[in-house]
Order: sequence, then C-alpha cells, then structure tokens
Amino acid sequence: MPDSMPDSMPDSIPDSIADAVKVDGRRLRSDRSRQVIIQSMLQLIKEGNLVPTAQQVADHANVGIRSVFRHFEDMESIFATGDELLRDDFANINNQIDHNGTLQERIRGAADYHANLYETASNVMRSTNTRRWNSEVLQTNYAKYQRKIRSDLDLRLPELSNLSPSKREAADGIASFEFWDRLRDNQSMSVTASTDIVVEMLNAILG
Repeated sequence: MPDSMPDSMPDSIPDSIADAVKVDGRRLRSDRSRQVIIQSMLQLIKEGNLVPTAQQVADHANVGIRSVFRHFEDMESIFATGDELLRDDFANINNQIDHNGTLQERIRGAADYHANLYETASNVMRSTNTRRWNSEVLQTNYAKYQRKIRSDLDLRLPELSNLSPSKREAADGIASFEFWDRLRDNQSMSVTASTDIVVEMLNAILG
C-alpha cells in the first residue's frame, strides 16, 4: 500500500473533461452514421439505383432523413469517401498479367480482365457518368481510373506502342467502359459475346 493517500478524491469529472468526452462521443456517432450512409448509397447504386434519393438512402441505412440531409450537404466529401471504399472492390479483382503469352493470349487476357472489372463496377461507373458533370471530385477520380485502365492495357499489350496515334486511340476506345456499356446495355450483348467482340477488334488493330 502507498505510504500516503490524497486527502480527498474528486467527486465528479471536471466539466472540461466531461464536455470533451461528450464532443468526442458525438463525433464518433456522426462518423459511424456517415459511414453507414455512404455504404448504403453505394449499395443502392450497385443494385441499379444510379441516383438514389436522400429518403431511399435513409430507409436503406435505417437512419433519420435529417441525418442524411446533414451529411449530404457536402456531397464532394461523400463522393471522395465513397471512392476510397470502392478502391477495395477494384483491389479484389484479379490483376495478374501474363507477359509470356502470345499476342492473342494476352489480348484475350486483357479483354477478360476488363470484362470482370466493368461487370463488377458497371452501375457505379454509370452513376459517376451521370453525376460527374457538376462534381470536381468525380471528374478527377474518373480521369484517374481511365489512366489506370489505359496503363493496364499498355502493360498487357506493349505492341500498342508500335501503332499510329489514331489506331492507339482506337484501341483505347475499344477497351473502354463506354464501349463495353454500349455492347451490354444498348445492344443487349452477353458478357461472352461482348468480350469476343473486344478481342476480335483488338486483334484486327494489332494485326
């Protein structure tokens, strides 16, 4: 036992500490609520609701509509946070590149990879296209992902560097989400048929 004890112990927590605890608790609850709201919005988009309303998000997240409106005041921040969550989805897609395959094998590998990527993120990318005209965050992030897709195609098919500038851009267009979405949505092509078309067209360009 210690030789001496304080003459008295405080009967209550100082107001300054109590206030800080209350603020931290509110902030933690707010962060959790924000996370649930963003995840609910992303889930609705993945299910096909490309532009969910605040009420739909509130119902899905099981929170009050006022909470959604409070967080939705800063949509750019929500888009940025949602993008961070989406990176996990993209990271989980197999991205192994076989540099030793024949040109035809590598074209097929590139087409299969992009098909998997686009099918996984199709509704999110459609939603982004719908909203990005007035969102700097979405414009920046969309351009970033386009550069990554183009870079991936260059790594898989270094022969692209030998093409004329116009043919190189044509290859990028063939491998793009926009072309894939046209085949799948506007032309009602299956995943297999759409992939075969991309393969055939890339083979034609690369010869």
